[in-house]
Amino acid sequence: MSKPLKRKEYEAQLEPLQLELVAMARWLQHSGRRVAVLLEGRDTAGKGGVVGALSDHLNPRQCRIVALSKPSERESGQWYFQRYVPHLPAAGEIVLFDRSWYNRAGVERVMGFATPEQVQAFLRQAPAFEKLLTDDGILLFKYWLCCDQEQQEQRFAERLEDPLKRWKLSPIDLGARKHYDDYTQAREAMLEATHTAHAPWTLVDFNDQRQGRLSLIRDLLSRLPDTKIEPAPLKFPKLKGKPSTERYGVVQPIPATGNKRKKTD
Repeated sequence: MSKPLKRKEYEAQLEPLQLELVAMARWLQHSGRRVAVLLEGRDTAGKGGVVGALSDHLNPRQCRIVALSKPSERESGQWYFQRYVPHLPAAGEIVLFDRSWYNRAGVERVMGFATPEQVQAFLRQAPAFEKLLTDDGILLFKYWLCCDQEQQEQRFAERLEDPLKRWKLSPIDLGARKHYDDYTQAREAMLEATHTAHAPWTLVDFNDQRQGRLSLIRDLLSRLPDTKIEPAPLKFPKLKGKPSTERYGVVQPIPATGNKRKKTD
């Protein structure tokens, strides 16, 4: 196994990729195309980190992050895909799904939140749903972040010890430790049913999370059309006169006016 990528080397390789992502966002605005990126994988695989690497330098009005919580009672009674449809990208947008409709094929299946019949219905419907999206012009990318059990255990332990990361641990995460092989079986069934020509899966090694982010971003950029659009020139005229200064410091409380209402008997 190769040595983990050092931070300085990672940042040096990431910077030009983020410049390309900015150029990609400019192309999206110019062309009106739509991009949806689905990020799936085991707990601790690194979905949040790659979401940050993709979105850090993009306009949040154009690049949206979707990480849905547990469905409400009403959402539980909807067609399964219905709650995801409002979050799909509009013209000129890129949407990053930190987990997606594939929850049903993974955590819901393994943890018993969906019946076998619901899971099988999902596996039948997902390719048809995604065909509708791609036929309408959405550029759909599906990534599975791969993480060996030894790495997963180390990351769980790190989260447990670090108070700044403790919020990432949930009962579902802890329960996942007992179901590593079950998740493997669920993933293989998901890949067999939903790896299609119009919406293929890409598996990325995330045992080294920094290297995994770089690999995923390079793959995404390589599969997009030519995104080179020169930025519009901006004139930056000189200020007239002396630059103004801003008032700062502690704002004093506003004194009472003395116009208190009189009590009535």
